[in-house]
Amino acid sequence: MRREAGIKYWNNTEILAIRRAALVVADIHQALREAIRPGITTGELDDIAREVLAAHGAKSNFYGYYGYPRQTCISINDTVVHGIPGEEVLQPGDLVSLDCGAVLSGWHGDACFTTVLPGGDPAVRQVRSQLSAVTEEALWYGIAAMAQEKYVGDIGRAIDDYVMDIPPAERPDIVENFTGHGIGTAMHMEPTVLNYRTRGRGARLRPGMVLCIEPIFTAGKQANYTLSDEWTVKTQDGSDACHWEHEVALHEGGIWVLSAPDGGAAELARFGITPVPL
Repeated sequence: MRREAGIKYWNNTEILAIRRAALVVADIHQALREAIRPGITTGELDDIAREVLAAHGAKSNFYGYYGYPRQTCISINDTVVHGIPGEEVLQPGDLVSLDCGAVLSGWHGDACFTTVLPGGDPAVRQVRSQLSAVTEEALWYGIAAMAQEKYVGDIGRAIDDYVMDIPPAERPDIVENFTGHGIGTAMHMEPTVLNYRTRGRGARLRPGMVLCIEPIFTAGKQANYTLSDEWTVKTQDGSDACHWEHEVALHEGGIWVLSAPDGGAAELARFGITPVPL
C-alpha cells in the first residue's frame, strides 16, 4: 500500500483481502434477494444480514458508525438513503434499496442494490422499475469509465452524460449531496467519487485504487431532508429515489468489480471490457 494526496493505493494482496469482504456483502445481497417480499419487515431483513455476517465471521461496518443502530440501510420509495430497518412492513410494488456493508479481518466491503416488489399498481411498478434500471445502468457506465478513462472525475462525467442522453420527460435527477468514495481499511476514504460532471478532473486513476461507485437518482427533484432520527433522508417532493453501488478495484492488470461474484464480467462485456481477477 502507498499513499498519494490522501489516497491509499492497495497492493494485490490487500485488494484480495478487500475482495473477501466485498463477497460477504454479495452473499448478504443474495440472501436478501431470496427473502424480500411483500409482508416482510425491514427489521427481519436486517436480521438476515446479521446472520450472514456472523456465518462469515464478519461484522457490519454500518452498525455503530456515528451511532447508526442497525446492520444495513433499507430505503423505501421516497427514502433516498440511510433508511433504518425496523417494524415497517414492505408493501406490494415498493421500491426498496438495500445498502449493506461488512468488515472482515479489518477490510471493508460496501455495495447496494435496488428491487421493486411484485404486486401493487402496475403503472407505478413500471415507473419504479425503470428508475431502478436507469440507476443501475448509470452505475455500469461509471465502472466502465473507471476502466477506460484517466481521472476520477471521468466517472461522474460518464454517469452525467448517460443521464443527459435520456429524454427529459423520463430523465431522473442526480442526487449531488451523496457520493461514492474510496474504501479499504475504513469504509469511507479518499477520494470522493462524484456522480455528476464538474470542471475539475479529480485525482488520476491509478492501479491500487479501490472505489465505491454509487449513483443515487430521484424520479422528481433531488432536494432532500433528514428526519429527526438524524439518518433517514427523504425527497422533499415525495418522489421515489433509487441507489445502486459496487466496490471496484483498479490494478496493474485491469479492472475488477469486487462486490460482483463474477467480477463484473456479464455487465462490462457490453462495454467491450473484460475484468481481470487477481
